[in-house]
Amino acid sequence: MKTIIEKLDENQIDEDILAKAGEILKQGGLVAFPTETVYGLGANALDEEAAKKIYAAKGRPSDNPLIVHIADVEALYPIVYDVSDKAKKIIEKFWPGPLTLIFEKSERVPHGTTGGLQTVAVRMPVNAIARELIREGGGYISAPSANTSGRPSPTSAEHVAEDLDGKVEMIIDGGNVDIGVESTILDMTVEPPMILRPGAITREMLEEIIGEVDVDRALIAEDDSQAPKAPGMKYRHYAPKAQLIMVEGETDEVVKAIKQIAYEQTCLGYQVGIIATSETADLYTTGLIKSIGTRNNENSIAKNLYKVLREFDEEEVSYIYSETFAKDGIGDAIMNRLEKAAGHHVIRATDITRLQKYRRVLFVSNSDNCRGPMAAEILRHEDLTQEYKIGSRGLVVLFPEPANQKAEAIMRSQQMTLEAHEATGLAEEDLDEDTLILTFEESQKWKIISDYGNVKNVYTMKEYIDDEREVPSAHGQPLVVYGENFQLLKELIHKLAEKLNEEAKSL
Repeated sequence: MKTIIEKLDENQIDEDILAKAGEILKQGGLVAFPTETVYGLGANALDEEAAKKIYAAKGRPSDNPLIVHIADVEALYPIVYDVSDKAKKIIEKFWPGPLTLIFEKSERVPHGTTGGLQTVAVRMPVNAIARELIREGGGYISAPSANTSGRPSPTSAEHVAEDLDGKVEMIIDGGNVDIGVESTILDMTVEPPMILRPGAITREMLEEIIGEVDVDRALIAEDDSQAPKAPGMKYRHYAPKAQLIMVEGETDEVVKAIKQIAYEQTCLGYQVGIIATSETADLYTTGLIKSIGTRNNENSIAKNLYKVLREFDEEEVSYIYSETFAKDGIGDAIMNRLEKAAGHHVIRATDITRLQKYRRVLFVSNSDNCRGPMAAEILRHEDLTQEYKIGSRGLVVLFPEPANQKAEAIMRSQQMTLEAHEATGLAEEDLDEDTLILTFEESQKWKIISDYGNVKNVYTMKEYIDDEREVPSAHGQPLVVYGENFQLLKELIHKLAEKLNEEAKSL
C-alpha cells in the first residue's frame, strides 16, 4: 500500500484534501491525523471491520478499546445510553478539549471498537483539522494514537510515517501537536467519576466543576492482568526501544545517581541516554543528554516527552535514565507515561549514591601551579570505574596564575595539557564529605586540619595509597626534574586509580 501524505494548515484548511480523506474513512480505510494531544489513527468507529484494520496496522491487542472521536456534542447522544448532569457540566466546560469520557454504549457502537466492553470512550478534539475530518468521515472516528502499539506516541507526522508508512491510506500532516500527551480519561459510569488515565485536564480542574473525582490507582500498577476499561491501561505503552529506567529522589541526588550509572554503563561500552531538564542538563558529563523542558513549565516537558524518546530510538542508545517529576497537575500525566514506558522500572537515587564513597578528588599543593594540576590531569586519563570530579587547589594562591611553563611542556610531551588551568585557593566549601583531599607533603595535610578544624578525608598521597615515595616540589629546577616528577606521579596516580576502583567494587 502506498501511503499518501498531505500537508494541511489548521488556519487555512484545504477542503479537497479533507474530502478525499473523509471518503477513505467512509470506505473503511485508515487516515492518520493531528489532534491537540497526539496524532490519531482514524477509522469509521461504527464499522467493526475498520476497527480490525486499526488493530492490524498498529499491532494492537484487540481487547484494548479505542476512543470514538466526535466533532459536535449532538453526536454523543446516539452512541451512549445516558448522559448524566455531571457529564453535561464537564462537557460544557472541557469539550472540545483533551478529555475523554466513558459512558455505557448504545447498540450503534460495535464491540470491535470498544474492545468487547459495554462501555465506550468518547472525546471531542480541539484541533480544527481533526474536527473537520470527523465530519467529512461520517461523524464518528475511532482513533488511537497513530503509532506501532507500545512505541512512544507520535507528536508529528514524521513520527507517524516512521511507524505506519505503507500500512495506512493517508497521513495528514498538520505540524507538531500542542500538548504532547494523550487525553485525560474519566469514567462516568461510576460514582464518583474516576480518572483512568491522567492528562492535561487534571483532577483539580474536574473537581472544581463536579466535586469529588476518584483516581484509579491501578493505572500505574505493574499488574496488567485485568481487562482494560480504557486505552493505555494494559500492556507496555509509550516505550522506546532502549531500556528506560527512572531515578527518583531529591533532584541533586538524582543527578548524582544518574551521573554515576551513566559513567559505569559507558565504561562497559553501552550508549547511554539521559532525560534531563533545562535546570540540570549542564550538570551531566557522560552520555547523550537531552533536555526535555523546564520544571518551571511542565507543559513543555509533556510536549517534548515522546519526541525525546523517539530521538533516543534514532540514536540507538541501549539505556535511558530519566529524572522524575512531581505528580501534580500535568506532572501526573508525565509520570504515568514514563512509568508505563519504563515498565515500572524505578530506582531510588540514594540506593545508587550510597555506593560511591567519593565524588570528587582534589590534589592540594602550595601554589597549585605544578604538582597538583599535573596529578589531576594524569588521573583524568586513568580508567576509573566510577566518575569523579577531579581538580587541584593551593594553600597559598595570590592570583589565578596559569600552570608552570615547564610542567606544561612535560605534559604536552605526554599528549596531555594544563592549558586551561588557573591556580585556585583551597576553600572551606571544598572540604565536604564527598571529597577526597590528597596532599603531597605531611605539612600540607596538617595545615588544612589546623586551618579548618574537624575536616574529613584529608590524606597525604603516600598515606592513602600506602607508598613511601613522595613527589618533591620541582620549583626552580631544570626541565629534567619536572620530567622525573611526571614519571613518579604517573606511577602513584595509577596506584590511586586502582585503589579507587577497589573501593568502588567493595561498596
